[in-house]
Amino acid sequence: MTISKARESTDIIERLYITMRHLFNRGGFKPSGTSGIELRNYLLKLNPEIYGTLAEPEKVELNGLIYVLDRLPKGIEECSYIYLSSNEGLDKSTFEPIYPKKRRRTCYRIDDHQMNIEVLLGRSEIYDILTHLTFLYNEADKIRKKTHDFKGKAGRIWKSIEKIALNQEPLERIEREIVLAHLSTILGRSFNEIVQTYNSFSENNDPDRFIKVIYHLGNVSKNDFNNTRKREIFFSSILKERVGHHLFGERWAINLKKTLISNNLINKKIHIISSNMHSVCNMLYAHEALNKKYDLSNELKLYEELSKNFNLVSKVNEHAKEHGMIYIHDDSGSNIDVQIFDLSKINLDNSPFKNLKNINSDDLLIVFDYAFGEQAFEIMDEQLRPLEINNEKKNLNVESISILGKAGILVGNKGDIMIPNAHIFEGTADNYPLHNELSISDFDGYNVQTYKGAMITVLGTSLQNKDVLTYFMDTSWKAIGLEMEGAHYQKAIQVASKIRNHINKNVKLRYAYYASDNPLETGSTLASGGLGLTGVKPTYLITQKILEQIFSDKNQ
Repeated sequence: MTISKARESTDIIERLYITMRHLFNRGGFKPSGTSGIELRNYLLKLNPEIYGTLAEPEKVELNGLIYVLDRLPKGIEECSYIYLSSNEGLDKSTFEPIYPKKRRRTCYRIDDHQMNIEVLLGRSEIYDILTHLTFLYNEADKIRKKTHDFKGKAGRIWKSIEKIALNQEPLERIEREIVLAHLSTILGRSFNEIVQTYNSFSENNDPDRFIKVIYHLGNVSKNDFNNTRKREIFFSSILKERVGHHLFGERWAINLKKTLISNNLINKKIHIISSNMHSVCNMLYAHEALNKKYDLSNELKLYEELSKNFNLVSKVNEHAKEHGMIYIHDDSGSNIDVQIFDLSKINLDNSPFKNLKNINSDDLLIVFDYAFGEQAFEIMDEQLRPLEINNEKKNLNVESISILGKAGILVGNKGDIMIPNAHIFEGTADNYPLHNELSISDFDGYNVQTYKGAMITVLGTSLQNKDVLTYFMDTSWKAIGLEMEGAHYQKAIQVASKIRNHINKNVKLRYAYYASDNPLETGSTLASGGLGLTGVKPTYLITQKILEQIFSDKNQ
């Protein structure tokens, strides 16, 4: 039965993506039209874990609402028209850019009814946005149905909420509790759940944001239902032309290689690391920059402090720039910054690596920020291509490639570590076995649970359900986790090393992920919140092991 349900769910995911790709190529659609309803029905059948009670008509999903609105621009719940575009010049206008809390994308509110979202990361970002919008419209329609009759006429409760939501003054406690009690009825949730969600949405300058969000979701749905103003999603012609053509990835890679040439670093042995923009830098420089003697027992406390204190981070970064780090702030449109570390200029005597012998001090580290989904192929493919100097092609001397990421875990808990030996691309038979230089034994003695096995590269973290995930975990696939970039990275690496001979065919590979969530465990999905300080230990431990192998002569 589980296998049958998993196959059905996999088929739905495939149909979902085919539909979204068709709508993108068509140039737009109405969420309440035939195509939009088809998209919604697929999502309802799939019923992803991260969207909780999506399929329950009497309950509005609160954690999913927080998760989605953190990844979409503020104010999108007020807009009927959503326009997805490429970078087409709005940055030179007087429109104020809007940045979602938990996604690197630039958005603009054009007028009262239109929100523009710039899509620079490829198809994965388009799928991500469309999935979130489909969820949002489904929940909005639930609100409208609970507050309006079948002719679209508002009921008593809705009129009282409307009056309060449009009032700009903060509510007194009794007023707030009255409207929250009404929302409890409308949303099918307990009063306690409503209060908790109200507090999660509350901001210093907008304490009643949750009430306004619910009102605007219902109001836009009502206008659509009454044909006053239909909801519509459009894709710009320029976006359709650019997606899949590596435009931003090529610009990004050219900029990186020009920086290497201008700093006379192009002939050095290169170690590429996909990571965040803090862990490598902090491990190399933090103790020296902050005048703290390296002490193994207090090391983790320092990294935890850095994760909370921006002023300390700035001090470390400034010190790093003066001692061997070159920082490239991305202006290509890829939204991926880069750090280049010239090891010949770094003093490791006051660092976790002070006792290592025969450090490869002439080598170069290139650390680039996380890619998003399919963008990973574009970034890695362009980075590994030869550069042209005086009309001659020159290959980069890439010794190793390391991927430090976060992923959903299937066999353990938040904060655990996963070491993949293969990446399997969801919905296809595509698989990418690899020899991983990292192993479980590298993490022995650190009181961190570590697992080794296949990882599933999914089309989107928002579309997984228990049937699919359980199938991958319990059958002979023996999958240990899921993420969005691994197969895309490995595909680009194999093309460059095994087929096109752009880099050494025996390039050393290191993949390791820390568990940011457990999508099979209720209350541990991404919608339940981030890792917080729990993620500090596995992040820095993986970073340490990657750097130790890079630095050690025996691994060259």
